Amino acid sequence: MDCKEAAKLIDGYTDGELDLVRNLEVERHLQECAHCSQESQSHQALRDRIKASAPYFKAPEELQRRLQLSIRKAAKSEAAGHMLRNRWVSLAAPLAAAAIVVLALVPLLKGPPAEEFLAREVLAGHVRSLMADHLSDVASSDRHTVKPWFNGKLDFSPAVVDLAQEGFPLVGGRLDYLNNRPVAALIYHRQKHVINLFIWPATGRSDSDVKQETRQGYHLFHWTRSGMTYWAISDVEENQLQEFVQQVQNAASPTT
Repeated sequence: MDCKEAAKLIDGYTDGELDLVRNLEVERHLQECAHCSQESQSHQALRDRIKASAPYFKAPEELQRRLQLSIRKAAKSEAAGHMLRNRWVSLAAPLAAAAIVVLALVPLLKGPPAEEFLAREVLAGHVRSLMADHLSDVASSDRHTVKPWFNGKLDFSPAVVDLAQEGFPLVGGRLDYLNNRPVAALIYHRQKHVINLFIWPATGRSDSDVKQETRQGYHLFHWTRSGMTYWAISDVEENQLQEFVQQVQNAASPTT
């Protein structure tokens, strides 16, 4: 995030109107940029002053009385019409209730958009990892150091591949929590970009093709292979992340 983009989001950040991912991105930028941090503090100070000193006017009693009188007159004039409509309403209400129940059940019958929620979790996990001291639990470029570190911490053994020769050096690993379970997160670099590769056991047995999407400037690729689920995410160029995914698929195996 640059200063121009941060400037557009500072008001929303100050008022607590941003989603989790945007909020974390702004917080990270404010930690790194003294100018934007000062701007954010100025916005907060202005907000606090307005809240503390804004005038509050109470409506005069005469105005309140006139409004209440007008409301009562309007209610009386509508009473007759309401009586004529009551019979229709008595029939329509059960039908409307039944329609609401049907509309509420349709999404449930289709099933929840689990992939949508998971994509949001992966995006939030990636952004959190970019915050200070959250990138890795074990920092090493040696897969023989990273892979054993997960022993006893997970109920599976993630495939840790070394892709340094392909231009994606391994820099470490950590534990994360996605899809209601602990998962392995492997961290790779591509020049100055960070790639998070999340791995955990798949719920189904069949492999799935790679699916791709872009959210808030981050590219996400996910697939299932040999009983494991993989999610790769980064702000690196899409074709480079696609190359990374291909290299992981070529190198990874259950016995790696």
